[in-house]
Amino acid sequence: MQGDAPRIPKQGLDRDRILSEMAARRKDDVKWQENRAFSLVFHHSDEHTEFLKAAHGLFFDGNGLNPMAFASLRRFEHEVVRMTATLLNGDRETVGTMTSGGTESIMLAVRTYRDRARKIMPWVKKPEMVIPVSAHVAFDKAGKYFDVRMVRAPIGRDFRLNPKTMARLITPDTIALAVSAPEYPFGMVDPVEDIGALAIKHGLPLHVDACVGGFILPWVERLGHPIPPFDFRVPGVTSMSADLHKYGYAAKGASTILYRSMDYLRHQLFVCVDWPGGIFASPSMPGTRPGGTIAAAWAGLMAMGEDGYLRNAELVMDTTRRFIEGINAIDGLRVLGNPPASVFAYGVSDKRLNCYAIADFMAQRGWHIDRQQRPPAIHLMVNPGHAKIVDTYLEDLRAAVAHVRANPDAALSGSAPAYGLMANAPMRGLVEKNVLAIMERMYSADGEIPHLDAEDGGGVPKPILTLMKLKTRFVDKFLYRRKEG
Repeated sequence: MQGDAPRIPKQGLDRDRILSEMAARRKDDVKWQENRAFSLVFHHSDEHTEFLKAAHGLFFDGNGLNPMAFASLRRFEHEVVRMTATLLNGDRETVGTMTSGGTESIMLAVRTYRDRARKIMPWVKKPEMVIPVSAHVAFDKAGKYFDVRMVRAPIGRDFRLNPKTMARLITPDTIALAVSAPEYPFGMVDPVEDIGALAIKHGLPLHVDACVGGFILPWVERLGHPIPPFDFRVPGVTSMSADLHKYGYAAKGASTILYRSMDYLRHQLFVCVDWPGGIFASPSMPGTRPGGTIAAAWAGLMAMGEDGYLRNAELVMDTTRRFIEGINAIDGLRVLGNPPASVFAYGVSDKRLNCYAIADFMAQRGWHIDRQQRPPAIHLMVNPGHAKIVDTYLEDLRAAVAHVRANPDAALSGSAPAYGLMANAPMRGLVEKNVLAIMERMYSADGEIPHLDAEDGGGVPKPILTLMKLKTRFVDKFLYRRKEG
């Protein structure tokens, strides 16, 4: 209602009152401080967070838009890029920029290779990029923004890309290839060496999305864990993205995009010389670039140091091992693939168990659950604080499996039907349309925040939702029970 719309107060409110109200509004946010979330926030320690806030505050007013006016920020960014390039085995020719996050880094890579193709492959009118099915959705977003078709290569039963399947999808319209290290859904590192050879054979650039792994895989490798080659050591790799605000433990809004040489980066840079406001140049997508984020990223790298990152990696890997061994020991569950680091997913090995019903039970126990599809799975990214809650999580997970096994109808209540139906519903165009409608409600003038439950198909049209519920009820209540009888 227009009359109820928030308005700027006629007189400024008391600052303490404002802060109190802001703190109160956090009560329904994810409880990451209790280590009950496995995404969204990468927290190293309270001490490190307070240090980042202090570093961020020193450059709160800085703007990375103009490196001449803020030479300190330009120096911070340069050194962050150089430190990241060294970590990922780049050389003196390796160049890059900081970005606002992994999505921007990936979008810049796609746009860079599109513009590069326009210069050296002018015959390509409908550019394509070949990526694995498991590659981050940011590639699809970039493709939609920059009119580059994403051709997704299937992954194998080991949840890794098969180079032969990617090779078969390369056409004269292909402008680049991409792989992940690791990919977000299952935590597997794609065969970067094989794809690098493929890229060289076809004269194509290759981007490695190491947004998740860029600041954890090198340390895990130094600890002696087997990590497939994934960085600039691999011939054929021409660019990499690595998020500072994930396992680099920087303040939110910090990532990097690196290129093997300026031959590639120059296609990312933007210059306009005819604007009445003056000559304008920008290295990445934003104009204004928050100085605090750039400064805090530099400060975080300096404060953690190699020793800090190695200690962190050791704790994280030990915690991951405890999770994986504990999950695989539960009858009916299995970790998907053989993830080499701290990102993984698990699903059901017993078809009578419903993965989303297990997720609902865990959510009721206070865990923030990241649900996946194709196959149905629960996703985890392990951080240091999770070492404290492994046993509690596994205890709740065992209880969840026992509950769902004893109550088959759990798959027909809570959010389980909606998540399951979204994953399996036919006519994906209609699902997309309905999900878009939910987004429109969320960002409308009323600002409605819809909740996904059994009565809301989460984008599945109502008639299809009804039919699929009937099918689920028939399978769960009759077929499995008849087999058991």
